[in-house]
Amino acid sequence: MLAKTPLYSTHIASGARMVDFHGWDLPLNYGSQIEEHQAVRKNAGMFDVSHMTVVDVLGAGGRQFLRKLLANDVDDLKHTGRALYSCMCNQHGGIIDDLIVYQRAPDNYRLVLNSATRTGDLIWIRDKILGFSAGLQERTELSMLAVQGPEAIKKTLSILTPTQADSVSTLANFECVDIDDWFFTRTGYTGEDGLEIIVPQDDIMGLWSKLLDAGVKPCGLAARDTLRLEAGMLLYGQDMNESITPLESGLSWTVKWQPEDRDFIGMGALLSQKQLGLKHKFVGLTLEDKGIMRTGQRVIVEGLADGVITSGTYSPTLAKSIAFARVPIETGAEVMVDIRGKLFKANVGKPRFVKHGEAI
Repeated sequence: MLAKTPLYSTHIASGARMVDFHGWDLPLNYGSQIEEHQAVRKNAGMFDVSHMTVVDVLGAGGRQFLRKLLANDVDDLKHTGRALYSCMCNQHGGIIDDLIVYQRAPDNYRLVLNSATRTGDLIWIRDKILGFSAGLQERTELSMLAVQGPEAIKKTLSILTPTQADSVSTLANFECVDIDDWFFTRTGYTGEDGLEIIVPQDDIMGLWSKLLDAGVKPCGLAARDTLRLEAGMLLYGQDMNESITPLESGLSWTVKWQPEDRDFIGMGALLSQKQLGLKHKFVGLTLEDKGIMRTGQRVIVEGLADGVITSGTYSPTLAKSIAFARVPIETGAEVMVDIRGKLFKANVGKPRFVKHGEAI
């Protein structure tokens, strides 16, 4: 049986088309995927992301543990209320998961993990935390909403209490704040401004209803996928996995090499790969002709080995197909993509296509 979020009945009543997403029954869309996408780009949309795994790392040894566990360095979180994006790697440098870590207090960190990797993530983290003065607490009693778009924060502030609104209004990008038992963070997965809000399950229905009354449009997984791809945000299991390193996924900026004595898990393998030189690179593709690039399609690079599309879609903002691809390091400005046996020319660029609703 599929798992259901506390908002399941609300999605059904709203006419959502539900799908199986890694064992969760979640809304794909509520009607028009394009309208939901454009609502986030131009106004405000909200997503039920209660399927995400929320884990708290508590104790005096939490900071040192996370400096070992993650390729990025939580020492960059200079004060309480900051957040950091990172990969969690295995000994070979492969990505077990990508996540955001929030510093709530000097001895209190919150991780938000992908739902698809929950079981393996928790086994890995529980094994690696042994020997550190820290404990792990999965927060299954919490639910989570993402409110995204240029009007998202304004509309969210309008439904909050004065105390909540005062604190949330001052958040900068990748900052977070606890207000009683609600947790607000200025992060997201769409490339737009907005908030992710974690609340007790009993409060999620009321929050959703108030945001709906404030003019925030419900959005499903389909719009979330086109939005994140336009914004250059990777999806675990497609664009990266345990056999792929951050260096091969356009995520080298998340690997902190200094100080050398930190020795995070996978550091030796990543250093070796860096010194030997990469064989592949992660790029963005834009298709000029009609056609849609999809995951798994072959990328043909003249004179070199084939590459592969890791994520592909139609971009509502650009009105053309875009994709992420992993290709040979020597790949130039143009490639051919095999779409159902026909070859289409694609332009090669950075794996990011839209910023603040405009083409890059």
